[in-house]
Amino acid sequence: MEVKADARKFYEIECDALVVNIYEGEKPEEGALAELDKRSSGVITSLIENGELSGKSGEIVYLHNPGEIAAKRLLLLGGGKLADYNNDVVRRMIGTAARFLRAKNVRKFAFLRRSQLPLDGAIQAGVEGALLSLWDADKYKTSEKEEKIIEQMIVATVEGDSQSLAQSAERGRILAEAANLAREIINEPSNFMTPTELARQAEEVAQKCGLELDILDEARMKELGMGALLGVSQGSAEPAKMIVMTYTPSAEPVSNETIAIVGKGVTFDTGGISIKPADGMEKMKYDMAGGATTIAAMRAIAQLKPAINVIGIVPAVENMPGGRAQRPGDVVRSMAGKTIEVINTDAEGRLILCDAVAYAIKLGATKIVDLATLTGAVSIALGDVYVAVLGNDQEWIDAVINAGRASGEKIWQLPLDREYRDQIKSDIADIKNVGGRKAGTITGAYFIREFVGDTPWAHLDIAGTAWNDSSKPYLSVGPTGICVRTLVNLVNQMAS
Repeated sequence: MEVKADARKFYEIECDALVVNIYEGEKPEEGALAELDKRSSGVITSLIENGELSGKSGEIVYLHNPGEIAAKRLLLLGGGKLADYNNDVVRRMIGTAARFLRAKNVRKFAFLRRSQLPLDGAIQAGVEGALLSLWDADKYKTSEKEEKIIEQMIVATVEGDSQSLAQSAERGRILAEAANLAREIINEPSNFMTPTELARQAEEVAQKCGLELDILDEARMKELGMGALLGVSQGSAEPAKMIVMTYTPSAEPVSNETIAIVGKGVTFDTGGISIKPADGMEKMKYDMAGGATTIAAMRAIAQLKPAINVIGIVPAVENMPGGRAQRPGDVVRSMAGKTIEVINTDAEGRLILCDAVAYAIKLGATKIVDLATLTGAVSIALGDVYVAVLGNDQEWIDAVINAGRASGEKIWQLPLDREYRDQIKSDIADIKNVGGRKAGTITGAYFIREFVGDTPWAHLDIAGTAWNDSSKPYLSVGPTGICVRTLVNLVNQMAS
């Protein structure tokens, strides 16, 4: 999709549809809205007076032959309250517009800028919203589908210079396409997206973007003592992989920091011997969402070229109940040397992550952020609205939250007090992998904390937010690509 700015009067821009937002309670008394009302023979006034358009968020009115404007159609969107209007509203509104208009076979639309938000950020958010909205999870449908493509989005504005606008649009494109790559990988069925195939996807990204790549096989992981990870994978016929992607800036780094992004890559999770219920198990293909997000974020980082060292690590396994599968009661030894009593084989994500974060430290990471579809408990606590964050360093946690806020991704901190450590004490080993029903998200994170030492670390539990169960006007059903933009923003903030 091409994005460009047009400084002409909005009513002179030739396109298939003109998109205009109207704030809650607003009336067409002045400015562009009054001009539009006049040129459409008072249709906006009529819609407001008849109660068909109040400006509340989510409202849509679609008009053909709207009057004395060059656009063939007019799409009016409720923008909500002016005081609440921000870049995330822009992102969702333009996403709603793009998704709606594509269904109407519109190929070229213009969006009338009517806010005082900084232009560069609004342009970036708009491009993100449009591209994120146009992704669908229907890759494997074989019925004939009419090809409907949005070819061009025009921003009707007299502000800004073309170079600055182009840079903002390009940044939005890079971030949205990275998030869509994560969604594409997550959406793949597990008979296709094995640990080996996930490693191949990482290899393709690394080759295209100039990243260094190292893929550890099981023999190398065994040499390194990654018994926790290998214990999870031993029940599967598919071999485990440890994917390591390294970004080294061409310019002199601005700091001595090396950020490690570690993403859980369980390409299918049956629960192992502690097998999951059959109902809904098909969604366990998305248990590698953290790994897919890591690969996608590394692609965007390589394209945006921040001046800081970054390592992306994805421990990739299947968790299967084969004849060689680990059993509840087994004891495994992690790379860090700690012994772990496996109480529940369905608490496997923390087992592969503990070896991955230990390896990140071995590779020189000075700050770590991991992300995982780790616990069902996080959905009970926060639903599908917030990602949970927990960690051992408040400054680092705050940086993650702020990066999410700048990206329009909501992150909420949960406590990680020492008292929760008691729940994962083991009678026969250093630690056990579950702590009972209470505070499941917290005890899952605390388990990982045991393996990072003093390295600043933050853990993102995306189990409640990585999959969208029902379509929204601006987002299809299926994987969301949550936290790709947050992670890239986090790296860029650290590099600035």
